[in-house]
Order: sequence, then structure tokens, then C-alpha cells
Amino acid sequence: MVNRKKRLERGIVSIDKQIKIHLEKQARAKEKGNLELEGYYGKEISGLENTKKKKEEMLKKED
Repeated sequence: MVNRKKRLERGIVSIDKQIKIHLEKQARAKEKGNLELEGYYGKEISGLENTKKKKEEMLKKED
């Protein structure tokens, strides 16, 4: 159980990093006027946020 908790915590930190990276890429795409790429990163961010939320819920159940 302890290993699962640590794995979930590391996963959440990793997802946070990915969200930050995607937000930066989305901002660059917006600056360049690439709406398709901007939309793509928006969808990716949304998916990552959903995954993070699920992992946080699983982590709460572990406590």
C-alpha cells in the first residue's frame, strides 16, 4: 500500500510538470497564431487535468 501511495504522488507531480510544459507550448502556439496547435494543447491539458484529478481521488482513498 505504501508503494502505491508513493507511486500516485510521483504520478501527480509528473502530471503537474507535463501540464506546465503544455501550457508553455500552448502560449507559444498562440503567439505564432497557430490555432490548431493551440487547440491541440488545450485538449491535452484537459486530459492531463482529468487524469490528475482521478489520481488525487485514488490517493485520498489510500489514506
